[in-house]
Amino acid sequence: MNTLELEIEGMSCGHCVAAVSEALGELPGVSVDNVRIGAAELRYEAEKVSPEQIVLAVEDAGYTAQAKR
Repeated sequence: MNTLELEIEGMSCGHCVAAVSEALGELPGVSVDNVRIGAAELRYEAEKVSPEQIVLAVEDAGYTAQAKR
């Protein structure tokens, strides 16, 4: 599995953390390690999902995300 760290803007409370956790958890091949206000750490299977798809899932949940490099 690959690891990915995301910087996430627009999160301000526990509800935001839950929304991002849920959005990431619905993706195939994603295992969420940690979500907190402003960031997420996860592992993913590249055969099932791309970093771009992961970022889009967070954005679809209403937040701005980018992968840390």
